[in-house]
Amino acid sequence: MDNFCEALRKLKLTEADSTVDSLEGCLDCLLKALAHNNVEASEKIHESGTLKMFPGLLSPQSSSTPKVANVIAEVAKNEFMRSPCVEAGLIPPLVQLLHCKDQEVLLQTGRALGNICYDSQEGRSAVDEAGGAQIVAGHIRSLSHSTDPASEKLLTVFCGMLMNYSNDNDTLQAQLINMGVIPTLVKLLGIHSQNASLTEMCLIAFGNLAELESSKEQFASTNIAEELVKLFKKQAEHEKKEMIFEVLAPLAENDVIKLQLVEAGLVECLLDIVAQTVDGEKEEDIAELKTASDLMVLLLLGDESMQKLFEEGKGSVFQRVLSWVPSHNHQLQLAGALAIANFARNDGNCIHMVDTGIVQKLLDLLERHAEDGNVTVQHAALSALRNLAIPVVNKSKMLSAGVSDVVLKFLKSEMPPVQFKLLGTLRMLIDTQAEAADQLGNNVKLVERLVEWCEAKDHAGVMGESNRLLSALIRHSKSKDVGLGTSLNSVNPSASERQLRTFSSESVENLHLIGFVVTCGL
Repeated sequence: MDNFCEALRKLKLTEADSTVDSLEGCLDCLLKALAHNNVEASEKIHESGTLKMFPGLLSPQSSSTPKVANVIAEVAKNEFMRSPCVEAGLIPPLVQLLHCKDQEVLLQTGRALGNICYDSQEGRSAVDEAGGAQIVAGHIRSLSHSTDPASEKLLTVFCGMLMNYSNDNDTLQAQLINMGVIPTLVKLLGIHSQNASLTEMCLIAFGNLAELESSKEQFASTNIAEELVKLFKKQAEHEKKEMIFEVLAPLAENDVIKLQLVEAGLVECLLDIVAQTVDGEKEEDIAELKTASDLMVLLLLGDESMQKLFEEGKGSVFQRVLSWVPSHNHQLQLAGALAIANFARNDGNCIHMVDTGIVQKLLDLLERHAEDGNVTVQHAALSALRNLAIPVVNKSKMLSAGVSDVVLKFLKSEMPPVQFKLLGTLRMLIDTQAEAADQLGNNVKLVERLVEWCEAKDHAGVMGESNRLLSALIRHSKSKDVGLGTSLNSVNPSASERQLRTFSSESVENLHLIGFVVTCGL
């Protein structure tokens, strides 16, 4: 520490006498102290006022400049030093150094700027004002095809700098998107796929940018799907797979990219992961199973991607997803039911699935969860049945299969999502089905619940769907007792009369899959 203090004293002399030739030795001493105890050394540098000297030492012509930038990069690893670095006026001269050709200067300058930006709004604002991001983005473009180790190291640092610069900041992320950074990063992923550090940095940058809706169009115009799937197939480590998953999830919200991912072979990768982890007990196996099956269902939300995988009900992917429904694993049961709900988005698919016995699989699943079962599985299975019941030709077949009897077992549920889907399923089933409407309209327990839920002001969806089902029962039934008979009046005459005046026959839009229920020091 004595040598360190002496080095700080000599640095002050350097400010007064630029001919002092011990600058390099002083900087080496500082770097050694920072390597030994970064926090303590950084505090001493801050207390001594040394930071304010550094702008004058950041000269493109000086051989010491890389070491000065290195010292700044090291002290900026500490959160308490980032604002002082900005206040000392270090950002403008650092940004100017980005115009240098010397790779070591560029490397240490990129590190310094990246670390100052890490979780620091002051640092990001200063770099933005100085135009640093534009210069770095230009370097990445010009170096993108260089595969020598020094260039790849520099690319890794620059990508990390842009990541720290824009992390959790929509405005700066949008700025990078407008600069055209996304196509460049996708190109890097393809060219440098063997460089683990650079690939990882690209993935983290993708994760940041992919959350922004405006990025999806740019991503869709690249071969990002192909590159990510190619990279995914090479991964054996759980952490690396998770990193790719974190990019895939937000990207797969875009319908164009959904189709691209399907065509690139992502679905086969996901099915393999499910097969490998379904019986696993490790936390990472459980996590991979959930992520893979969730992502599979998300891909089915796109009309084109869904239809491509359905393949007129003969597709191997469709058949494998169906096998998830009778699984012993709740996550796969959930994903399987949600997948069926998403396949059931047009009449042709629905008719085929009902004709091939899928309804019974869903009823068996519901029976397994009738008593204190998994609410998310109940909700998913009811969603699937509701969608399947939309085509007119399916209604009588599903009623004959006993769908209404099984669905009625969930009347006791106190969970609004289950209540909502239960009501929607029954309403779809009785549409144009007079006999079924008669039976349900005279079911005292059902009517009691409907009248109760018609007052459920805390759950507008349940209240609205209850009104619609009551209205449908009256409209489709041929029995005079339905709606006006003793079964309804004996429950709550005043409430019944009041609700009957406000019945609406409006339909509810199909509801499908729920959504998916980093920064670094340089």
